Amino acid sequence: MQQTKTQQGTITNSALSGYLETWLESFLIDRKAQNFAPGTLAFYRKKLRLLADFCEGQVVGQVDQITPDVIRRWLLHLEDTGHNPGGIHACYRALRAFLRWYWEETDQEGNPPTTKVKAPRVAIDPLEPVSLENVSLMVKTCVFDLLGCRDRAALLGLLDTGARAAEFVALDLNDVDLTTGAVLIRSGKGRKPRNVFLGQTTRRALRAYLKLRQDDNPALWLADKGERLTYWGLREMVERRAHKAGILTPTLHSFRRAFALEMLRAGVDVFAIQELMGHADLQVLRRYLRQVDDDLRAAHVKGSPVERMKKGR
Repeated sequence: MQQTKTQQGTITNSALSGYLETWLESFLIDRKAQNFAPGTLAFYRKKLRLLADFCEGQVVGQVDQITPDVIRRWLLHLEDTGHNPGGIHACYRALRAFLRWYWEETDQEGNPPTTKVKAPRVAIDPLEPVSLENVSLMVKTCVFDLLGCRDRAALLGLLDTGARAAEFVALDLNDVDLTTGAVLIRSGKGRKPRNVFLGQTTRRALRAYLKLRQDDNPALWLADKGERLTYWGLREMVERRAHKAGILTPTLHSFRRAFALEMLRAGVDVFAIQELMGHADLQVLRRYLRQVDDDLRAAHVKGSPVERMKKGR
């Protein structure tokens, strides 16, 4: 009887028999055993659940029944059921990772069927950042009490570090060097630590907040009742400050976008920005570069010597 090796040991093919649901669960166990981040595990589980549900409706119960045609029909189904291009592309990536793993795990001959199905195209539209003017308006609503100082420091810190919101609220006091401004992101995407930095203005705001704290909690950002500030608490704070400033509420991720765009506009090297933001490649930054190109185009329209010469005649 042929046997197959998995992370759980050696299991006979009569027990597994290529059942899709079984192998999907084994794939997730493998990712967890490799210490993938909880967010990555949740990503795979959510996207592959969509695949499993579709296959069940198509009476596709085994992995070797996932043909290029099935994959294409699944991608079209995702589009028909309201998934946006980015979400469909994410589903394709999850399926590709699963099938590559399955092919290696079971010593399959040839290539996985995803090699015959091109990844869905995703429009590379510019990503909208929060404007510096709106950040300034929100900061001006912060009075100099404990929560006001916290909110001021947090708003400036989000913009100054370019950190993801989940990374930001996970910071501890010991992760910040108020002398140099260095901030250690321990829980970066893919569990990769990196350093980001705070400028003098943000450090001054953070010192004012920490000076008013009278607790021994190791967390950098605390909620009203003294526990660690959560992602949702941070979002509620931004919403409250935006309401007081009379502006539309920016998303937490729009602070990260503003960081990238303003650094590019300032002429900072793209590879340095990539490291600061914890990106594996430059694909996302290219979307911001398009906006910088638009800035240059607008500047040329405004100051074109030839056009100004024509107007002077």
